[in-house]
Amino acid sequence: MSCHIYIARHGESQWNAEGKVQGVTDIPLNQKGIEQAHVLAKKIKEEKIPIDMILHSPLCRAAETARIIAEENGLPLALESRLIEQNFGEFEGHEWQKHPGVFFEAKKQFACDYKGGESMLRMAQRVYNLIDELKARSSAEDKTFLLVTHGGFVRMFHSYFFSETNEEFASSGIANCEVREYKF
Repeated sequence: MSCHIYIARHGESQWNAEGKVQGVTDIPLNQKGIEQAHVLAKKIKEEKIPIDMILHSPLCRAAETARIIAEENGLPLALESRLIEQNFGEFEGHEWQKHPGVFFEAKKQFACDYKGGESMLRMAQRVYNLIDELKARSSAEDKTFLLVTHGGFVRMFHSYFFSETNEEFASSGIANCEVREYKF
């Protein structure tokens, strides 16, 4: 019976390189991001990470990362729309350096929807429901999944497994093409 799940963030996009908030803005991988995806695919193969299926976000930066990993490891791939990044509303395209701390502070306001985006509370419901489903599916099907998604999603995913303060939650992150294992 499978008792763990893997999660990875997509490779670098141009907006990552420019220090911009992406959210649901569909920005593709840049050349470095494509290279990072190939490195992650190789790591999965070399370390024999036991993945049975890859689920990915519909946004192109995650979908392309997942496709590269799947092709290089001969793994089945499926779209999971709930893996999409959080909609950061007015902060989409926001440049970190021009307004230091503004977005960081906004991430601590769990009921705030960023003027038309998705609140942390709504995102938590989406993420936690998906985790509960994948936990049951993993057990029933004896499958280990790799989720290829986004930094904000991974932050919320992590909070399902570990208690954090608002400050810790808002400041946590994951590098492009980093993979993490979580146990149910």
